[in-house]
Amino acid sequence: MTSAAERLGLVPATQRPENQRKPLVDGRTTHPIFNDQPLKLGLFASNCSYGMTISHAETTYEATWEHTLKIAQKADRLGFEALVPVARWRGFGSTSNFNGTCFETYTWATGLAALTENIGIFATSHLPTVHPIVAAKMAATADHVSRGRFGLNLVMGWFTPEMEMFGAEQREHDDRYGYGQQWLDFVLKLWTEEGSFDFVTEDFNSLDVESYPKPYQAPRPALINAGNSKSGIEFSARNVDVNFAALDTVETMNDYTSQLKAKAREDYQREIQTMTYGLIVCRDTEDEAKRDFQHIVDMGDRDCANNVMKVLGMQSESFTSQIETYQERFIAGWGGYPIVGTPEQVAEEMQRLHETGGMDGMIMGMLDYHEEMDYFGDNVMPLLKQAGLRH
Repeated sequence: MTSAAERLGLVPATQRPENQRKPLVDGRTTHPIFNDQPLKLGLFASNCSYGMTISHAETTYEATWEHTLKIAQKADRLGFEALVPVARWRGFGSTSNFNGTCFETYTWATGLAALTENIGIFATSHLPTVHPIVAAKMAATADHVSRGRFGLNLVMGWFTPEMEMFGAEQREHDDRYGYGQQWLDFVLKLWTEEGSFDFVTEDFNSLDVESYPKPYQAPRPALINAGNSKSGIEFSARNVDVNFAALDTVETMNDYTSQLKAKAREDYQREIQTMTYGLIVCRDTEDEAKRDFQHIVDMGDRDCANNVMKVLGMQSESFTSQIETYQERFIAGWGGYPIVGTPEQVAEEMQRLHETGGMDGMIMGMLDYHEEMDYFGDNVMPLLKQAGLRH
């Protein structure tokens, strides 16, 4: 099959300058997700309405550019490693329409990259909704704006009503990872191939493809994935730098982490980090923390939480162990691992996640990100440093 350029007899481009043909710096020296902090920290879901709480509990948090920028800059000043957004094209209905107001993550990340200094900034990409050529170009742009602090959170596309918005049929679970591997292979080639190439697979038929400039980071921008099913573990072990685990106990985390890291090392001769996520409710006393956590649950939009759980139960294998038993974890933390207590208790639990659970880090949500981060920075960060988890 000949390309349009060949049929039209177009004069091909001469070789691009080296600073366009190759990434510029080793990403392990620029992206903080690769730094030597024993326990890495990040924020999750600070780009969309209600953040991580499917609840009408009172908060000053709002999904506006001005507010999310303030949150990002505060996390940057505190020394956090990552901002990980949620990619949503529609909300989950009911009175909250949870996450229904949501900034598109590539452009959100690029804007934050220009207005922060050190923190790693990720875009979350539902792979069936963004063509690899577009994704590779947007990611390379964001990577240059951030000077090597950008990364991609790869999601296979699990929310069927969203897939229908794009006129796409929802694939079976394992088939999504087959498509995801082709998608990523295409993007990786766009980021590294000098000159033009054809990419023809079961799902793609692209001729005479090129993409300049290459990313700022070599060999590629940082990659993360939250697949916890058998197919998700295989995908993560093969491809990404960090896997996010949605697990119910610290002991389960330890088994999961050990198996995933062994698979990456033995099957693909590579290293991988594991991190978890959850809601942090930290107060002066344990009673206050438990009271505020319970208030989030009591004010929960249960119909919306049930909508989320129905979709996950029917169409995602990453959360099956939690669907019925942990409804409050969806209301108060998007199904993650909640940490509730005093600064000392929060620091101790984070230490347990690291030392017993084998976790390399945690991305967290808060009911009121902007206000509660000051408290976390003043009261929990010093304890994490005392425990040797931060320096």
